[in-house]
Amino acid sequence: MKAHYLGHVVFYVRDLTVSGAFYRDLLGFSEVGSWPGRAMALTAGRTHHEILLIEVGDAPGPPHNHRLGLYHIGIKVGDSLDELRAVRDELTAAGVPIEGMSDHTVTQSLYLRDPDGNEVELYVDADPAIWKDDPGAVMAAIKPLQL
Repeated sequence: MKAHYLGHVVFYVRDLTVSGAFYRDLLGFSEVGSWPGRAMALTAGRTHHEILLIEVGDAPGPPHNHRLGLYHIGIKVGDSLDELRAVRDELTAAGVPIEGMSDHTVTQSLYLRDPDGNEVELYVDADPAIWKDDPGAVMAAIKPLQL
């Protein structure tokens, strides 16, 4: 397996409006999609999103049970489902448990934990025309992925 690049970072944030303004208005990222009051995707233009913000309020605790800060990193590992299958097989052979698989419309992803328990998403991009023609596709409903 070969990492192509670090694709995105996902943060749990207390207040989406405040954090969104910081990354969008101060740092200059462009908002490409959102679920108002829940999540916002931002890009610097290189790819469909480099930052995803998910509002959890005054976490930890109900209803979210998440901590504020880093949720996971996304690492691009290829451009096709065949490459993602090869990554899955390599992880399985190395004894690394795969915790989940998702189709995010703009990406297809495997989820696992690093040795310290941090969540890592390994993904391949879908056809770039999907997000270039409709940047909001990054906020499409998550579907199960069968490899």
